[in-house]
Amino acid sequence: MQTSPATADDQSALGDIRVLELGSMLAGPFVGSLLGDFGARVVKVEKPGKPDALREWPPHKADIPLWWKTMARNKHAVTLDISRPEAREIVLRLIGESDIVIENFRPGTMERWGLSPNELRDIFPRVIWVRVSGWGQDGPKSQEGGYATIAEAFSGLSSFTGHPDKGPMVSAFPLGDYLAGVFGAFGALAALHQREKTGKGQVVDVALYEPILRIIESLVVRYDQTGRGKPLLGNQMEEDVPRNVYATADGGAIAISCGSQGIYEGLANAMGRADLIADPRFRTMALRVENRDAIDAEIAAWMATQPTEPALENLRAHRVVAGKINSIEDVFADAHVAARKAIETIVDDQLGPIRMPAPSPKLSDTPGRIRWAGQTSGAANDEVFGAWLGMSSAEIDVLREQKII
Repeated sequence: MQTSPATADDQSALGDIRVLELGSMLAGPFVGSLLGDFGARVVKVEKPGKPDALREWPPHKADIPLWWKTMARNKHAVTLDISRPEAREIVLRLIGESDIVIENFRPGTMERWGLSPNELRDIFPRVIWVRVSGWGQDGPKSQEGGYATIAEAFSGLSSFTGHPDKGPMVSAFPLGDYLAGVFGAFGALAALHQREKTGKGQVVDVALYEPILRIIESLVVRYDQTGRGKPLLGNQMEEDVPRNVYATADGGAIAISCGSQGIYEGLANAMGRADLIADPRFRTMALRVENRDAIDAEIAAWMATQPTEPALENLRAHRVVAGKINSIEDVFADAHVAARKAIETIVDDQLGPIRMPAPSPKLSDTPGRIRWAGQTSGAANDEVFGAWLGMSSAEIDVLREQKII
């Protein structure tokens, strides 16, 4: 077997890392997307004739899937039916060339195909397996289907997200999938670091709900020590008062968060209401928490008389932490976003120039880079199976005829 090049850019932070992505949709593929942003060579596998379902999700432009373009960026798209015994040799060759294998099938699927980490550990002891699923690889719920929406609900996050008169809410986008992807990528890098010391890979097991549970840590320790949960407060925060989104006079909205006494006093001064500093109901954060509705009403009434931009200038002049609620149009037009190059433009074979979020975080010496947008299904078949694995054109044609690739 030929040894394939690690990546198009070996000088990048992860340029010597090879990744095989067997998952679909969002959580698993976002692991690959993050690693690919920093130079890892990512081979994205889809089933021939049944590509990743994300290609079907809107939005589309002239039948071209736009979400796919950013999720699958920097990935070499191949088709291979890994569920078929005839594909086993090829799958094993791809695994053998990989530092990291990502999969987000329901637990037991890889085992059924004879491709589980346990079965292959002796053959590929250095491989790191990132396994993302709804509920984790074990436990009584492990065989249930899982989606980000359900993960938010199960984790406890939704219990204090929403308005008292409307009930719990979940995010308007798949927060749980993306968060699991971040944790999966972090776990992969931690396992890579450990492999440098031991020479051995390991399994990174990510359940969709667990990263959410991790970030609501304050609620966990609160319940453990006091037996109390958190109430539904809309856009307010129980521990931080005042904190809300306030409507302005010209139809806009501004978010304010007074996490310290100094910020609160700056807000009162911006409002021309020094009396709110001296008011015994609002003198400390603890008192403001007790009287949240009263102080919130004062701010809401003032904000309703203020045009958005002058209000922001006034608040910033008084060192108040505040920000306008931006539409995506506002984000694209923002000078700070432009200065930080937070949105990048690349040229795609199908769409021409296309803008998408830049790699994050920014590394000073080896920054991430978008080399190409998501490819069409099987676009890299000849490159991966032929140039990298050393298969002949005739062999590849036979696999196509058999619908193995």
